[in-house]
Amino acid sequence: MKICVVGSGYVGLVTGGCFSEIGNHVVCADLAKDKIDNLNNGILPIYEPGLEEIVKRNAEKKRLTFSANPQEAVKGVDVIFVAVGTPSRSDGGAHLGYVDDVAKMVSEHITNEVVLVLKSTVPVKTNRRVRNIVKDAKFKVHVVSNPEFLKEGEAVADFMRPDRIVVGVVDGDHYAQDVMQRLYHPVSLNHEKIVLMNPESAELTKYVANTMLAMRISFMNEVSTLCEKVGADVHSVRHGVGSDARIGTRFLYAGPGYGGSCFPKDVSALVHTARDNDVEIDLAVATDRVNQRQKGVLVRKLRKKLGDLRGKKICVWGIAFKPKTDDIRESPALTLIDAVLADGGIIAAHDPIAADNARNLYKGKSNISIVEDEYDAAKDADAIVLVTEWRPYQSPDFEKLKEIMAQPFIVDGRNIWSTYHLKQLGFDYEGIGVIGK
Repeated sequence: MKICVVGSGYVGLVTGGCFSEIGNHVVCADLAKDKIDNLNNGILPIYEPGLEEIVKRNAEKKRLTFSANPQEAVKGVDVIFVAVGTPSRSDGGAHLGYVDDVAKMVSEHITNEVVLVLKSTVPVKTNRRVRNIVKDAKFKVHVVSNPEFLKEGEAVADFMRPDRIVVGVVDGDHYAQDVMQRLYHPVSLNHEKIVLMNPESAELTKYVANTMLAMRISFMNEVSTLCEKVGADVHSVRHGVGSDARIGTRFLYAGPGYGGSCFPKDVSALVHTARDNDVEIDLAVATDRVNQRQKGVLVRKLRKKLGDLRGKKICVWGIAFKPKTDDIRESPALTLIDAVLADGGIIAAHDPIAADNARNLYKGKSNISIVEDEYDAAKDADAIVLVTEWRPYQSPDFEKLKEIMAQPFIVDGRNIWSTYHLKQLGFDYEGIGVIGK
């Protein structure tokens, strides 16, 4: 099939690359000419394991091309994916200006009947809104809601081996339904993955799924606080609770709060959507409130142990909001860094992938350095704070760390080292709701 993906960011590039990998001819279009020039030279704007190889392989085979002219790119294709940004407004709702612009452009420039697929995360009734924009197009435009469920760091695998493919189609639109089933057939061979529903249900499914996952994280973070008060260990509690098949173990890990581009935005958007319809989703509101409080847990532990942070050097290991990505948006590490700097402290940070993004963010700021070696960051540090559980951090040389640090104090934001007997090695250890050994 011939596919155009409008928007060549994270979702658009993964979608376009993976559809070309299974044999389709795909053009990824974006108004950002610099981005398109880089893609044509093999330079990706994001880090995602396995994606660079897919893009390079399919670009060489001419199955994947890139265009800075979306008006031309939409001509003659069968399917157009909308993968543009929907950033949060100040009131928590989603900004739909880019989606509207694509819909208008498609309406004016297509040369044949098409299926227009809303891949961007959008509020309920956006499908209806877009249908109204394209209703007078010269050729028929079938509007489908197909929210993405890609985990950063595992996006390629999620696309190729999806848990489910949510497709929202207007009742009676068999043309769109047939096209979507044909499009996703290669990744549904072992069993049918497509879950058909109306557009409103598809749009809501995305927000509800991410909010429910965020809710589990926030709940366990609250439990971790209780564990510290009563002498319980959150690892043991998680194991005991997660052994119940009705609950399971995923997303039950205590830590410094969730971040990234999805959970914070989608929780806020669900709350906003509900309020627009005179519904108050108290659990979603509480989920966000708990997360905002939890993001301060690391600096609170530093202040409790070190007192005044003025002039203290804090080593931060991990800046990305999770491993296997260079995405630092809403990362708990940023909350920690900003708080330490505001207290007059000194930051030396390391991240194996996201360092350049952090350097760009803090360019020109004093008292912060993003270094190339994690042990250089730890030299003369009054504390090490583990924020992102990258593999290289999981079994470091603790003897070396003790020698080079000014004080042997560790704040383990991911509870990776809680069973390493660090107290016996002479460290002061603080985890999140755990009984450190």
